[in-house]
Amino acid sequence: MTTHEIVLFVYDNLMKGEDQHEWLATARPLGGATTTPQYALVDLGTSGALVQGGLIAVTGELYAIAPAALAALDVHRGHPVLHRRAAIRLADGREAQAYLLSMEQAAGCRRVREGDWRKRRGAPGAVRTRDNSPLVSWAKRRFDPPR
Repeated sequence: MTTHEIVLFVYDNLMKGEDQHEWLATARPLGGATTTPQYALVDLGTSGALVQGGLIAVTGELYAIAPAALAALDVHRGHPVLHRRAAIRLADGREAQAYLLSMEQAAGCRRVREGDWRKRRGAPGAVRTRDNSPLVSWAKRRFDPPR
């Protein structure tokens, strides 16, 4: 890695094979990575967001990116208004830059419980599981006709 490259952790539609990966066309892939279990991953619809203060480890990828390419990506991701780029801690002890959303901004957004963007509900190829908890069962029966 050159001294001018910045290590960036991506966790959503910027990952390889996702629809906005072309933003990292000039970046050098450094492999997969996982955060420490102190984040949440939320689904914003077209993209995801990393939120500090959660309890899960988020899966993603690392890239070495030049400052000019990172500046363009900052504009695309709305840094510092929508997403704020900041240092995060990885499970192996290293640090990387990542785009974060505040807890307030993430209020009401669906959480990706697995911490893996590719496994979110509704994602192509995602494993769909049934939630048969008592609350879900009650909610499903709530509008059944009376017997």
